[in-house]
This record gives sequence, C-alpha cells and structure tokens, in this order.
Amino acid sequence: MADPRGFLTTPQQHPERRPVTERVQDWKEVYKPGGLLPIISKQAGRCMDCGIPFCHNGCPLGNIIPEWNDLVWKGDWEGASERLHATNNFPEFTGRLCPAPCETACVLGINQPPVTIKNVEVAIIDRAWEDGTVKPLPPERLSGRTVAVIGSGPSGLAAAQQLTRAGHTVAVYERADRIGGLLRYGIPEFKMEKRHLNRRIEQMRAEGTKFRPGMHIGVDLTGDALLARYDAIVLAVGSTKARDLEVPGRDLAGVHQAMDYLPYANKTCEGDYLTAPIDAFGKHVVVIGGGDTGADCLGTATRQGAASVTQLEIMPRPTDERPGHQPWPTYPMIFRVSSAHEENGERVYAVSTTEFVGDDNGRVQALKLTEVRFEGGRPVPVEGTEREIPADLVLLAMGFVGPERGNGLIDQLGLALDERGNIARDAEYATNVPGVFVAGDAGRGQSLIVWAIAEGRSAASSVDAYLSGTSTLPKPIPPTARQVTV
Repeated sequence: MADPRGFLTTPQQHPERRPVTERVQDWKEVYKPGGLLPIISKQAGRCMDCGIPFCHNGCPLGNIIPEWNDLVWKGDWEGASERLHATNNFPEFTGRLCPAPCETACVLGINQPPVTIKNVEVAIIDRAWEDGTVKPLPPERLSGRTVAVIGSGPSGLAAAQQLTRAGHTVAVYERADRIGGLLRYGIPEFKMEKRHLNRRIEQMRAEGTKFRPGMHIGVDLTGDALLARYDAIVLAVGSTKARDLEVPGRDLAGVHQAMDYLPYANKTCEGDYLTAPIDAFGKHVVVIGGGDTGADCLGTATRQGAASVTQLEIMPRPTDERPGHQPWPTYPMIFRVSSAHEENGERVYAVSTTEFVGDDNGRVQALKLTEVRFEGGRPVPVEGTEREIPADLVLLAMGFVGPERGNGLIDQLGLALDERGNIARDAEYATNVPGVFVAGDAGRGQSLIVWAIAEGRSAASSVDAYLSGTSTLPKPIPPTARQVTV
C-alpha cells in the first residue's frame, strides 16, 4: 500500500482555486496552475489499499486506483501513468469532468473524507503530458478492415482509439466543424481548456485514426452509403434531444435550450465570434434545471457579464450529509457547490415554471413560477406561492431524452429503439442491423463521461471480435450495468 498510516495522519486536502474576482474575468480553468503537485503525493498516501477496494466498483472503467495511488506516493509517475492508461483512454477528461463515483465508494469515506481520487488522476496525466511519456501507440499491423465511428464525444473517441490500436482503419465522423462532441462544444472552457482535447486528438491522428468533421451522417452521407463503405459502424451520437418545457410563452425570443447557448460561448473562445450570438451581457438570466449543465450555463453567463443569474430546480434542496436511505457505497444525492455556484447566482429549489412573460416585441421579460411539494413522487403546486421574476434570457437545462431523429439516420439504417427511445442493443452492444453497434448515451441514455468512455471501450471489444473472430481488447462493462445508486 502507499503510506501505511497516511489515512490516519494526513487530512484531506484539495487544490486551491483561483480567486473568484480573477477567474470570472477569463475563461481559463478555475484551479491555480501547478496547485496539485505539492499536495498530491501525500493525498495519494491516504489510500488504504483495501482488501476489497470498492472504488473499483464505483468506477465503470474499473480503474486500478490503489495501484496508481501507491505509485504516486512512491514518486513513480511514469508507472502511475501506465496503470492509469491501462483502463482509461482519457484521464485528463475524467479527472476534470467526472463527478467521481469512485470517491463516494471509497472505503475510507465510510467515516472520514475519502481519498481525493479524481485529483490524483488528473495530476498523473498532467505530469505525464509534461514529461512527454504520453506517446502515440500505432498498431504493429493493419487488419484490412474498416470502421466508421459516428460521433466524436468521449464514447466515440474511446471506441475509435481502441479499434485503431487493434489494427483496424477507423474514420470518426462529426457533424460539427471541430472534433470533440460535447467535450468541444458542451463543456465550458473554464471546466476543461480545449488544449487537453486537442493534444489527445493529435495523438490519435498519429496512431492512424482519421477524422471527418463537418460531415452530418444521415444528411451528407446516408446510412446505406455508410453500410456499403465500411465493414462495421459504431454509433456514438449521444443523447442530444433536449427535454423541453411546454408552458405559455415558450416561443418567445430569448428562451433557448442550454445546448443552443453553450456552444456559442465555446466557439467564441475558439475565435469564431467576437461576441456570442446568444450572449448574457447585462441580462437577467434564469437557468431552469439544477444539474451540471445548468451550472455550466451559470458560469458562462457570469463570465459574459450577466446582470443576475437565477437557477431553478423543481426538486427540493438536497441535504448536506449523505441521506440514510443512500448508504455507502452508493452515489448520494447531496447538496453540492460547483465552482460556478461559488462565483455568482441564486439557487431556488422546489419551484415550477408556469409561464414565460413577453414584452410588446415578443421577447421574454419575466418568468412566472410557483412553489411545489411532492405527493406520491409528483410535484403539486402550493397555493398562494405564485410569483414573477425578471428574465431577459431563459436557458432550459432539464436534461436529454434520447438520440435525435431529425437527420434520418436511425430510420435509414432501420434501427430498433428501446422503450425509452434509445437505440436498442444486445449484450455485445450490437443493434438489430448486422455490423452496426451503439455505444454511450445513444444506447444508455443521458449519463456520465466515465460511463461513455467505458461503453466506448466495451463496444470496441465487441466490434473487434465481430471483425476478427476474437478480441483481446478490454471490456469493462456490459450494456446492462448501472451506477451503484438508489
């Protein structure tokens, strides 16, 4: 194990974030550069190397967490990077963006603050990039088989890298103008600077993966053409059909889906715009939805200079401590404060929007809401609690309900859907169409980045076996696996 007494002698410590007044003036990541390395070896030393390490169970990738904690504590950074990459293609993404279910499953967390696994992970990979130990791993020989991966989010990229390294010729298609999917245009720059994504894409390019941005499959290239051109297809198109809010005034100008708003901010950071076409400067912004996407909207609106930001959530405020009915090692629903919440905004719980109010020009100027209580699991309005708040810009961040069908690809390929509207697949990630596989949110439904990467790796193993008859690629999870929660 690492430090035999580390969990007894070393308190939990997190890296320091930059001052709020400084970081809201730019789009750089919120943590102080280099703030992890001075503390991370001792933090890794808190790992107890449990007889049954439940952190493995909390992580869909099956990361070998105690091993790389031990290697970090001993100062073997290259060895730690090797063990980390053995199970995770993109630890710089998960180390920044994953909510760390491994930490809520940490055995130390039963009665103490858990090991800061996520911080150790990102410190390992950042050090590996700095030391030049992350190198392209091209295959020794090519199989002569071709694979199309549709979608360049974390699931698609993971599947593509695994299949390329197995010797297949892989092309990744992306409808946006740049590769990365939600990593590129859904995650704000202050949560993950896109240089981390860019250098991983360059590694994949050097390994032989082909990238085809600006290609809308189903429109620019039909499903039939795709089947004729490739030996296998991996659909990693995500769950991008946004949940809507059908209340009076929904058609007013200034009411947008979060994923219509966030990409413009990222494109502005890329230099495509001087000012985002949907901009919060000087506006009273209301974000409907209390999850991560809502927090991303809050942080983005703050940096754009919003006059105020209010985040609405229909559920009651979670408790500060783990609820009794959500015991360790489940992932508990507790009150969490993101970096964006530290910076600005008001969070309002147990309320429901009833109407958007417009001005004479057809633009939203206010929002009507009412408090709710839950009866039988359903929200019921509380009489006499109706009120109106100013809203010049409303952002809907209420989650997603399945893959989009507007491009016709699902119908062109004749794919079956499950009862939730996701693309149906069997135990091998295969759809009802021979040679067509599905990975990530398109088959699972809206989920976490760590699940997407795990599914991409697992689907790649199934595709490799389909093309080659057998596969040595790892397969961390089956399609039926679910997060340990209540």
